[in-house]
Amino acid sequence: MPVKAIIFHEVDDVSHWLSSPKREEVFAGVMEDILTFVHPAQPNTVGLSGTILDMTKFESVMASEAAGEAMKHDGVRPGTVQLLVEG
Repeated sequence: MPVKAIIFHEVDDVSHWLSSPKREEVFAGVMEDILTFVHPAQPNTVGLSGTILDMTKFESVMASEAAGEAMKHDGVRPGTVQLLVEG
């Protein structure tokens, strides 16, 4: 069952994160309508919103080596990742 979600976290370099194709590659098939956001007062805090098509598949992707490599490539600080789903 699709669910709308917001994911936010800190990154090392906002410009690099914004321009990276990795998020589209990793989330292809499990998330659509992805929009990116930058916190105006916290320079390294970013986020994205979109529709998770299948939560089980999404969680599997997030736990995968590919997602870990993409996060490393994009400079995502793993301990800061927060997921909110539509209530």
